[in-house]
Amino acid sequence: MDSRYPSIVVERRCLWLGAAVGQPHFARGGSMKRTDSEIQQSVLRELAWDTRVDSTDVGVEVDDGVITLTGTVNSWAKRMAALHAAQRVTGVLDVANDIQVKIPGIGQLTDTEIARAVRSALEWDVLVPEARIRSTVTNAWVTLEGDVDLWAEREDAERAVRNLKGVRGIANYIEIAPSKIAPADVRRSIEQALERHARREASHVQLDVKDGGVTLSGTVDSWAEREAVVGAARGTRGVRKVADHLRVED
Repeated sequence: MDSRYPSIVVERRCLWLGAAVGQPHFARGGSMKRTDSEIQQSVLRELAWDTRVDSTDVGVEVDDGVITLTGTVNSWAKRMAALHAAQRVTGVLDVANDIQVKIPGIGQLTDTEIARAVRSALEWDVLVPEARIRSTVTNAWVTLEGDVDLWAEREDAERAVRNLKGVRGIANYIEIAPSKIAPADVRRSIEQALERHARREASHVQLDVKDGGVTLSGTVDSWAEREAVVGAARGTRGVRKVADHLRVED
């Protein structure tokens, strides 16, 4: 992996699994924890089901609920599709995405052609403030820079270029402009969003809000619930960055 793109990292987080070695592990609801073999088979079936992924290109390893994806695909979009497929499976606590992107040599687009496609995609997306975003393309890696008002606009910009032909990876350095919203109002908005979007797990989540930054800690029951909590924080006006320290406890 190219060290020039530090934001493109393996999607890893250390998670406390809460099980003693040699003892059966029960989920918080009282049911037996799924075995690694069961999780692996479920991930493989999910990859085979997802029409965006060629499951024969992806290898799956499981260690205590932590998934490692390996293999080679021909686009960044397929790499991300494989990641999302693994995250949807019950029992998956974390995913390390080691899938490599290799663009076929025949018909490969130049950096100039990709840069034009990136600009066009940003301009045509009505949710993206394209005039405030700069892009650079080097060896088919797209770097996004600039500043926007909302975290959603940052994500929309990346989404607009993620599925473009020829893109090997994206480094998103877009910053969120400072907000005049008081920290207490940001906290209240996030808490209300959690009640609407993630009521079941909201009681296990702690918030720390300071200077537009939000730190999330506590436990959730699944990856989907974790994404709901993080999404509620990122979608709140006034939030500039989110530090996710949530733990998934199956």
